[in-house]
Amino acid sequence: MSTPQEIVERALAASGSRACVVLVRSTSVANLRWARTTLTTNGETVATSVSVVAMVDVPGGVAAGSITLNDPDPDGVDALVRRAEALAVEAGPAEDAADLVTGIAASPDWSDGPVVATSADFAVLAPEIGEVFAAGRADGIEHFGYAEQAVTTYYLGTSTGVRLRFVDPEGRLELTAKSHGRSRSTWAGRAGRSLAGLDLAAVDRELRQGLAWQANRVEVAPGRHTAVLTPSAVSDLMIELYWSSVARDAADGQSVWSSAGGGTRVGEQVGDPRVHLWSDPLMPGLEAMPFVAATGSSGASSVFDNGLPAEAVSWIRDGVLANLISTRFTALETGLPFRPGVDNLRLDVSGASGSLEDVVARTDDGLLVTCLWYNRVVDPQTLLLTGLTRDGVYQVRGGEVVGAVTNFRFNDSPVAVLGRVADAGASVGTLAREMGDYFNRAAMPPLVVRDFNFSTVSLAS
Repeated sequence: MSTPQEIVERALAASGSRACVVLVRSTSVANLRWARTTLTTNGETVATSVSVVAMVDVPGGVAAGSITLNDPDPDGVDALVRRAEALAVEAGPAEDAADLVTGIAASPDWSDGPVVATSADFAVLAPEIGEVFAAGRADGIEHFGYAEQAVTTYYLGTSTGVRLRFVDPEGRLELTAKSHGRSRSTWAGRAGRSLAGLDLAAVDRELRQGLAWQANRVEVAPGRHTAVLTPSAVSDLMIELYWSSVARDAADGQSVWSSAGGGTRVGEQVGDPRVHLWSDPLMPGLEAMPFVAATGSSGASSVFDNGLPAEAVSWIRDGVLANLISTRFTALETGLPFRPGVDNLRLDVSGASGSLEDVVARTDDGLLVTCLWYNRVVDPQTLLLTGLTRDGVYQVRGGEVVGAVTNFRFNDSPVAVLGRVADAGASVGTLAREMGDYFNRAAMPPLVVRDFNFSTVSLAS
């Protein structure tokens, strides 16, 4: 069986085009799933994919064609390269065509093999889950959930000499607890590079606290209320904002960051002066790929940028829109700096302190929202979102939770939310309920937001 490095070299050797990019991904996943306080499945999977991007000279410029094959047969790599070249010819000249980067030092661990996740990664967590199950059965609590440890090892090679390797571990844990004939339900999620060291007892206390709060029901009408958003809820909002921060879309007048007079809103005050939204591939505990590895071109990425370094970047600094995600092509078009996307995100609020519990204690009147669900963009021009609360919304009065209220549909914009920050705690690693399947390297603070729009009552649980 060929190694990832051998696949890269064979594909590059088979290329007869102007330039070629090869990306091999080796992904292994170990997981546990449970329902009704019983382990239902566990397993391990390993998968390999290879993507080939061919850059071909065509009349009028340079074209790019890309194709990906799962579990590649080494003998089929040459045919994969030929297919990528054919797709490039069919596509015609690429508007973002540029020379591939040269002079990038090879990763020192380029020759190492893929890292593999196995069920051994749950050696500590699994017995702790068993203890939570036993205590739950004694107290009439049902547990549902999922734990996953994944590792993807990337190998990027180009015809201009780039040889880069990156190991990308991801751990994710989601737990739902139900009691009283399933009339009460709470959720908690955690994410990180590894599930090792997770304080499961603290997560269980969080779930039980929510179930206890739901013993008292409080009537609250829909409308604009002060909202205490957990880091998970904040994460869902900020990821939507981040994914909408593409320079090309803004320059084309298609996003919340488009200027009314043309161009972008970079340099404009867009939020509370205390907020800072940023990314950094070297962010401790949330490390992300430090180079571009694109298998297709879009407004947010370009195959011609493969191998270029991704660096720390402030997206919003002191409430001012500082940068947008941009390729080299978009940077030339707009005059903005080249800013490739980074697969992590952190929001900090200057002067903020304390935990979620501390923030609740400082809140005189508001609604504590556990998490958001089924979020969708209603209006890209304002980034108006609609979605649902789920698994616990609680009335806070005088710094204490006094009971649970109904679920709501919300209609609000994360951009507008950043302009209505009343209080905040310290940022912590968190898992977005809606976006956690796609983006789980996030550190967010609990936020108190004025006039959050809980538009209608929802029957979601």
